[in-house]
Amino acid sequence: MTAQGNALWEELAPGVVRRRMPGWDETVGAVRGRDGVLVVDTGASLRAGAEIRRQLRDLFGLPVTHVVLTHPHFDHVLGTAAFAGVEVYGAVGLTTRLPHLADELRADAVRHGLAPEEAADAVDLLVAPHHQVCGELTLSLGGGRRVMLANVGPGHTGHDLAVLVPGQAPGEPEVVFCGDLVEESGEPQAGPDAHPAVWPDALDRLLALGGEDALYVPGHGAVVDAAFVAAQRDQLRRRPAPPPAPGPALG
Repeated sequence: MTAQGNALWEELAPGVVRRRMPGWDETVGAVRGRDGVLVVDTGASLRAGAEIRRQLRDLFGLPVTHVVLTHPHFDHVLGTAAFAGVEVYGAVGLTTRLPHLADELRADAVRHGLAPEEAADAVDLLVAPHHQVCGELTLSLGGGRRVMLANVGPGHTGHDLAVLVPGQAPGEPEVVFCGDLVEESGEPQAGPDAHPAVWPDALDRLLALGGEDALYVPGHGAVVDAAFVAAQRDQLRRRPAPPPAPGPALG
């Protein structure tokens, strides 16, 4: 990998990295095991997904074997078809729901600035999860590396999935990929598919999952701690119900 490409990936713990993608600042995460790499979200286009897959192969020397989709918004799912042959995971209900969102995803992507032809190509090849998570599911990536998928929503959407990466040695932090249940670079975005009344409860479940000392990786923005997540939970509890929006919130 070029020095520039390597610098795009922030190391959170040994074998655990993330990248803030250009354009919409959405986070993509990756976890290395002995046998392969798990990717958290896939970017906003097939081009982005292909770049992510290529960079991670160069970075880790291993193929991507698993993809986890934290929620069904264009900037987190439209790159999934670039990961052909990879097992895809999502929250329960997303497998049947995602194909019905194709027109909304295309329109939302174009509305936020993705080229119409890129949006159309990605939606035409839209990949629904092969595996649905109800409650918690632990995946083994080999070499003692285990990753827990936790259905902690609804909140930001009706299908919010978090990813817990335990530390493998004393002193290594646990890392929680939050999707857009947590946002650091701006106010939490609530579109018509959000569940604001129970979103704070989802953050309580997120905090219980990671604990006080974990690193929390938001869907947009810098890595935060448990105190930030708790403060955002309290902010959401005080927030009045949002007015109707024309489409899903960015994220």
